[in-house]
Amino acid sequence: MGRLRHFADIIDPSTLFVSEQRLKECLKLLDDYKHGELPPGVSDGQLWEAQKIKQAITSRHRGESSCHYECQVIGLLLPNQTVVSTIIWQWLNQSHNACVNYANRNATKVGLNVLIKKANRLSPATRMIIQRLVPFPAVASANICNVGLMRHNELSEGIDVLDNNGKVVGSSKIAARHAITETAFTRVVLPMPIFILPPIIMSYLERLRFLQRNRRLLLPVHSLVCLLTFSLSLPLAISLFPQMSQIEVSCLEPEIAMATDCKMVTYNKGL
Repeated sequence: MGRLRHFADIIDPSTLFVSEQRLKECLKLLDDYKHGELPPGVSDGQLWEAQKIKQAITSRHRGESSCHYECQVIGLLLPNQTVVSTIIWQWLNQSHNACVNYANRNATKVGLNVLIKKANRLSPATRMIIQRLVPFPAVASANICNVGLMRHNELSEGIDVLDNNGKVVGSSKIAARHAITETAFTRVVLPMPIFILPPIIMSYLERLRFLQRNRRLLLPVHSLVCLLTFSLSLPLAISLFPQMSQIEVSCLEPEIAMATDCKMVTYNKGL
């Protein structure tokens, strides 16, 4: 819950409007605090606000672009998709994900739409709901492959593991495998609410007489539902595992166990 509250605070859209001058002031304030040169009158609230702005803007782990991802989600969830449009939206989505996964480091089944359209035993309403859920398994499976491809060098080279004092003990391929597995799992959880809840919600909203009379409002309403769902799913997914995860030394390579007396070591999972 602590991590969930933290990431929900970090992805505050208001940080998109922070000026460069304001960012420099926050960084200087934090630097003064570290060196014991904090100006008089600075409150704890101001320090936490400066830390929030720093993490939201300057941290390499802040790779997700909510506005960009929102456009992709809406495109993937548009009804009556053709094979070509599905491929295009999936390509845009996975190209963006590749950049995100690479920046935050340390394939689609479009044929399902065709099969569903041929499923004559299903009612039109059921067929529509299932068809709108098709992007989820496609995106989830592609995300897993995406994470593996963008971070494959960690599997061959390993990642640094740290002792209780923050000292690098060595490089572990086993820890890298744990880190990538945890990250891949978050990439499955992230689109889950986005691709499941909006289709179900919209299938009911579209039956309302008001929206049936005003078809132009469907896309704005759909966008709003996606935005609200995304604002819930993003902090939920990335808070599932600690940023700095721990693993028992006995589970790692023998050379790691020989290099430290600690029973547990820490590694950066990445986002």
